[in-house]
Amino acid sequence: MTHPTAPAGLLRRMTSRSPYEQHRAATPLELFFDLCFVVAVAQAGVRLVHAFAEGHFGSGVLGYVLVFFAIWWAWVNFTWFASAYDNDDVFYRLAVLVQIAGVLVLAAGVPRAFDDANWAVCIAGYVVMRLAMTCQWLRVARHNSGAERATALKYAVGLALVQVGWFTVLFVPEGTRLYLFVVLAAAELSVPLVAERGFHTAWHPHHVAERYGLFTIIVLGETVTAATVAVQEGLDEHEALGELLSIAGGGLLIVFAAWWIYFAAPAQERLTSMKRAVQWGYGHLFILGSAAAIGAGIEVAVEQVTGQAHISPVAATGTVTVPTALFLFTGWFLQARHVKRDVAEKALMPVTVLAVLACTFLGTWGVLAAGLVMSVTVAFGVALSARPDSDALRKPRAA
Repeated sequence: MTHPTAPAGLLRRMTSRSPYEQHRAATPLELFFDLCFVVAVAQAGVRLVHAFAEGHFGSGVLGYVLVFFAIWWAWVNFTWFASAYDNDDVFYRLAVLVQIAGVLVLAAGVPRAFDDANWAVCIAGYVVMRLAMTCQWLRVARHNSGAERATALKYAVGLALVQVGWFTVLFVPEGTRLYLFVVLAAAELSVPLVAERGFHTAWHPHHVAERYGLFTIIVLGETVTAATVAVQEGLDEHEALGELLSIAGGGLLIVFAAWWIYFAAPAQERLTSMKRAVQWGYGHLFILGSAAAIGAGIEVAVEQVTGQAHISPVAATGTVTVPTALFLFTGWFLQARHVKRDVAEKALMPVTVLAVLACTFLGTWGVLAAGLVMSVTVAFGVALSARPDSDALRKPRAA
């Protein structure tokens, strides 16, 4: 089935698209969907900055992880569903609109969740998104038969049951909510694993890899925006101009190197089985979450230099270097390590992770140092891949 250029009437049959389509690319609706989701990511980043600036590292990280998981998981479910069943009819577009509305409601509730532990608005927005996804799976069940219909029904029932669980979070004692969050998050992650037994949906490897790559770029772009705003606000502090410029320069180097490193290995060549796809897709929670946290960390570093953050220079720098190291390690673990040939290539990224973490202890100038370390890593990686037998890099080894 080829992707329609425009919706044909109100409804089209929601049958699976071929995973072998040529030139399959992200649609304008998918790109719009991503941009709306980044609004929620930005809100989570803003609250993380406030928490770190006040030295509330534990509660800040916890709140950020809970909010980001909801945003990321709703995005993941739509992405894989759309790769298999995007028929682009009017009902499909309206269902996507409902999901966008849901994430905007979730974003509006982020400040209450962080500041007052009031999760009502966030949960309401999340449930709206998931119910729209449930309706999409019911359409798949209606228009298909056999094992494919059974898989769609398992998705729909699983999603509906978990949403009931999220609704009950609002009525349990506050002290038990975290435990229920963990249980429900595990249940969310298990729905695809259970539903796909016996029948695998026809997602498109190149399309999925492109969608993840594009969302990673958008999140990194949001990081640049956040860092720019932070530096603009701090430029009135002329005495700290040198430190501010070092943070801005180091942050730009980090983000650009992160982009370069992420796209150095072709992700679609790893997506050859459901097991690999699950590992790669789920692992992006850490890649995307850390990418967004880098921007928050740069803002914290700027606020520390200008006297607005009540933490030490080392702690402020750590809010940049730790998520940067997590981004690098996860990207290496999920993708890059599978295309490395010898000791030099295999050791490059782990050594970089340790070097970036070590930059934390340089204090105010640690962000710039981390950016320079990553720039050197990119240079070494380019040199190593340019060797005569570099074609081997394009042949991932078996897991």
